[in-house]
Amino acid sequence: MKSRILLVEDDENFRVFLHTVLKDDGHEVVMAGDGLTGLRLIQHEQFDLVISDLKMPGKSGFELFKEVMQVAKPPLFIFLTAFGKVEEAVTAIKSGAFDFLTKPLKSPEALLEVVNRALESQPRRTECLSLSETETAGLPPAELIFAGQAMESVHTLVHNVAVTVANVLIYGESGTGKELIAKVIHLLSPRGKDSFIAINCAAIPENLLESELFGHERGAFTGAIQLRKGKFELAEGGTIFLDEIGEMPLVLQSKLLRVLQERVFERVGGSKEIRADVRVIAATNRDLIKQVALKQFREDLFYRLSVFPINLPPLRERQDSIPMLTEYFLQRFSRANNKNINGITIEALTCMKSYQWLGNIRELQNVMERAVILADNMIGPQNLPEGIVKNVQIANSEGRGILKLVERDLIIKALERHQGNRQLAADDLQISRRSLQYKLKEFGLLEEQ
Repeated sequence: MKSRILLVEDDENFRVFLHTVLKDDGHEVVMAGDGLTGLRLIQHEQFDLVISDLKMPGKSGFELFKEVMQVAKPPLFIFLTAFGKVEEAVTAIKSGAFDFLTKPLKSPEALLEVVNRALESQPRRTECLSLSETETAGLPPAELIFAGQAMESVHTLVHNVAVTVANVLIYGESGTGKELIAKVIHLLSPRGKDSFIAINCAAIPENLLESELFGHERGAFTGAIQLRKGKFELAEGGTIFLDEIGEMPLVLQSKLLRVLQERVFERVGGSKEIRADVRVIAATNRDLIKQVALKQFREDLFYRLSVFPINLPPLRERQDSIPMLTEYFLQRFSRANNKNINGITIEALTCMKSYQWLGNIRELQNVMERAVILADNMIGPQNLPEGIVKNVQIANSEGRGILKLVERDLIIKALERHQGNRQLAADDLQISRRSLQYKLKEFGLLEEQ
């Protein structure tokens, strides 16, 4: 997985050259032309590595380094310096920098060797969560969470906002993984080691929701036989996730607004102000702007919550992620049900890629759990719900050829993955080499391959 590198260099031509070398090696590179710009970027974004010129007008690279070393989780530093200024670079290394390179560079490979050595020297948090963190949080791998081209912009937004204190409002249809994204933001934030508390505002009766959020004092109402802490107290120092925020009653919206503005609240039946050092991430599948216009959601609360909005695309807009998601759920449910399922047939996968998935990833998860239970060796169309298979059959009968088009696309991608090796591609597709040969002929791909 690529790393995120900040390049601070006042020589524009050299800066562009370094950017090209690093980008071609698969890294995400952000450029700054001076130390002050570099400092601002580091204060608002997160980087795995900073490559900085040692001597620059205004704020020098070494001054930038000393200021950045004061943050909780500073990135690694590699300095660029003129041959005659090596002593200063050595001083920087003694202060904690990783390494330095002299200018002009011997070769692009010399840069990449030091960069890769630096990145391999310590685990990274910015692009993906560590194995222990994902297991503890019950999360799948980061590359699965952000699978699909439509999720690339979401990945960038999550990456940028995680290290800030901004409130986040996540939009998305039911089943798109809003809580999962909220957990990722929390884990990648400075609060990642503290509590993540989630509450569904639509699942709790209105008369109990206030107590759930803010707690209550003993005797506050009938049945309140003892003091009870609410979610905001339990999330102290961490993050609270308010799912289905559009369902929150107006009377509670005003109390939530106070928490966001003043960072204090009282328990139900209490008068003592309690501090709320909590980051708020909210989510909704509703059009909150429309609710504001209808006076069903407070406008001031909306603007407080939507400091940083993130829109999650539905699964039908990220169908290129279905093979990876399918494989993940296949392995997960095979282990859970103690079954040895060897894969999914190309016909079944074609049906799944052609389906609209109105229930999004949650529906895909349920379909795969059922399919694993029903399958003996391989998951085929017969193990899928009738609606998924019938949808593709109807499409073909109307002359749209969706099944064939998707099947052809899967074969082409398999051949590309294996550099045209038909045996490896056939194994990948879970079909025989002979069957693949027949399909290549059927789709007119023999000459292309």
